[in-house]
Amino acid sequence: METLWFVLIAVLWLGYLFLEGFDFGVGMLLPVLGRDNTERRVMINTIGPVWDGNEVWLIVAIGATFAAFPGWYAALLSAAYLPLTLFLIALIGRGVAFDYRGKVDNPRWRRAWDLTIVAGSWIATLCVGLLISTTVLGLPIDANGDRVGSPFAAIRLDTVIGALAFAGYALVHGAVFTALKTEGEIRERARRVAMTLAPVALLPLVALLAIVAGLWAAVVVAILGLAMWRLVADRDGQSFALMGLAIAATVVILFGSLYPNVLPSTLNDAWSLTVANTASSPYTLKVMTWVAAFGTPAVLVYQGWTYWVFRKRIGVRHIPAAH
Repeated sequence: METLWFVLIAVLWLGYLFLEGFDFGVGMLLPVLGRDNTERRVMINTIGPVWDGNEVWLIVAIGATFAAFPGWYAALLSAAYLPLTLFLIALIGRGVAFDYRGKVDNPRWRRAWDLTIVAGSWIATLCVGLLISTTVLGLPIDANGDRVGSPFAAIRLDTVIGALAFAGYALVHGAVFTALKTEGEIRERARRVAMTLAPVALLPLVALLAIVAGLWAAVVVAILGLAMWRLVADRDGQSFALMGLAIAATVVILFGSLYPNVLPSTLNDAWSLTVANTASSPYTLKVMTWVAAFGTPAVLVYQGWTYWVFRKRIGVRHIPAAH
């Protein structure tokens, strides 16, 4: 049962990184792909119906970790107060900006909220990358299972590479998503930006995978290469699907290399937190499994329906005049 919930938590992180990845990427690229207010409204409208639903995956992932592996939750989050605080502030600011940027017909007002969206998207992505890379790469944990060291123990060169890895992925993923969901000049611009950014932006992701799993990084490199090839061939949907496959392979490699640990100790491998010594009671896991068995299909159906309803491309011609 512990292994099942470890896999389920990995799947929840996969869903979050895939969905919120392009969501954050669109926000990060807002001033790059959107040359005027109308184009930026097009970009925001590509994620407008879904951005808040995407965040549910993170809430469920953290909640499931708390319920299924309280030891994992306590050790990891206690070492990440600073990035988590910044992450929450970024998400709040970003959410408010989506709602408020169009309330006043004033360029300075809109620029301020656009900057909030961009900053919030960058900060949130970097913080999530730092959190996941810390989980995989470990913390200074002593023989009692307690995290030791400074409040900045989670911020190291390897975890910073992890933060940049997911930010770089989000940039390219967001550009590919924008190409898939828009038409006209914005779409062409998004395709060019994705192909230009990919060789540099995706390097930290390859470096992270090389640190964690060595030659397995080549699998993700090959998938990302195929994604860019299909984008060049004007197959936006196939490119987007391959970007999803790349992050799926990344999650499998990272969490596969982590198991049976849930949080390695950088002091002594024998002191690492594992699925066995951090799990809740079998009864708790059993109850959680029944709840997930009924609740998960409903969430998937609802979210899938939302994406289906808003599946069509949009462009400048669909945006009414500002008022």
